[in-house]
Amino acid sequence: MAKKEFTYRGKTIEDIKSMSLTDFAEMLPSRQRRTLKRGFTDAQKKLLNQIKRFKEGVKKKPVKTHCRDMIVLPEFVGMTINVYKGKAFEPIIIQPEMIGHYLGEFALTRSKVQHSAPGVGATKSSSAVSVK
Repeated sequence: MAKKEFTYRGKTIEDIKSMSLTDFAEMLPSRQRRTLKRGFTDAQKKLLNQIKRFKEGVKKKPVKTHCRDMIVLPEFVGMTINVYKGKAFEPIIIQPEMIGHYLGEFALTRSKVQHSAPGVGATKSSSAVSVK
């Protein structure tokens, strides 16, 4: 079975990469379009600079960021970005389907709680157990 080529609103990934940022912003939903129209914050500019330096080969270490509110741009496709999720950095491989979403959507901050057995003193019956 042939793999279906990715398109975003009828445009291929190559077409989107060749667009200017303002033309790309016009294709996005309203919230992302307004965010890009306002301009990037200092943290977002720093992330863009790190990504540019990493692509040029100047920076060797993987890109790490706390900037979860950065919109995934077409130039990020194919990269691995480590996004902070409150305790650790989670590596995220950027795929074409992620374009237009926020980085924070892919690094979930809440994990499933896994309870084990209760500790000594947690229940009334545990006080009757002799402590060795």
